[in-house]
Amino acid sequence: ILRERVRTWEAHHAVVWNSHPGALLTLPSFSDTLAPLPFHRHSPGHRPEVATRRRNSFTAVVYAALPTIQPLQRLLRAMLRSKYLARASAKWGCDMISRGKKEWGLGRVPVHVVVPPRRGIGSRFLPHPLIETDAVLALDEDVALSSEEMDFAFRVWQSFPERIVGFPARSHYWDDTKAAWGYSSKWTNEYSMVLTGAAFYHRYYQEMYSRWLPESLRQTVDAAHNCEDILMNFLVSQVTRLPPIKVTQRKQYREAATSPATAYPSPWNDPDHFVQRQACLNTFVTHWGHMPLVRSALRLDPVLFRDPVSNLRKRYRRIDRVVGGGVGKS
Repeated sequence: ILRERVRTWEAHHAVVWNSHPGALLTLPSFSDTLAPLPFHRHSPGHRPEVATRRRNSFTAVVYAALPTIQPLQRLLRAMLRSKYLARASAKWGCDMISRGKKEWGLGRVPVHVVVPPRRGIGSRFLPHPLIETDAVLALDEDVALSSEEMDFAFRVWQSFPERIVGFPARSHYWDDTKAAWGYSSKWTNEYSMVLTGAAFYHRYYQEMYSRWLPESLRQTVDAAHNCEDILMNFLVSQVTRLPPIKVTQRKQYREAATSPATAYPSPWNDPDHFVQRQACLNTFVTHWGHMPLVRSALRLDPVLFRDPVSNLRKRYRRIDRVVGGGVGKS
């Protein structure tokens, strides 16, 4: 505030100070106008023709960390059938790199291979020149989603661009016996997080994650190779003061191995993985000084979801056949 009083040419516009979320959560490094921000899309200077191109498609960013490429290939084939996909990238987080390949030609949209400058799991949220759309679909490589599910989630996100919109929901609770916050993946009537292993968010939050969050929190995530999704939920809820939005009845969003022989080692199956997430939750609360997560009991499904009408009348008819599945430990 004092800096803006002295260096008036760098001061935020009065509209920024007097509207939510305020100047302290509005980064000038992201844009020199308000319109590209998720919470100022109806502000002065808004150009509908530019916004239409930017908001009517999405960029998919797949985080690849497994030592096998088959799950990634299956996901990419499903993803490339989406009619709203503008660009796709596979962000490498393991040592197995397709050497010499900068992109894969698997469909109408080339998949760009991106090797981040640092291998921490938080690198999945680093800004990249390839991302020109407002919407970013963050995916883990072993996600089992259809293109219809992605398209429906994107249409929901278009109505709520300031929030995280996706599939796997989790919740937090206060544990009196431990005098600490707990993390739960149980099916309940409420949730407070939507994991970014299969979710849409606005690219502005990449800027906030990499520039606004303290380095100590990002180092905590990278050291544990865990909790980046929880940290992103904390960040977005702090900015919006609103909960994320869960879509469809799907609960198991990862591929299930058909037999022990076909199973592949995954960090999500590590028994310490869940314990780490409990610890991360309390570390983040200590930093914030309060619990920013907001609970919600809302789930959005297609209008004719499982209604007794002809399938020909349904826009997302395949979603009716998706089975909820079991509970994941993440």
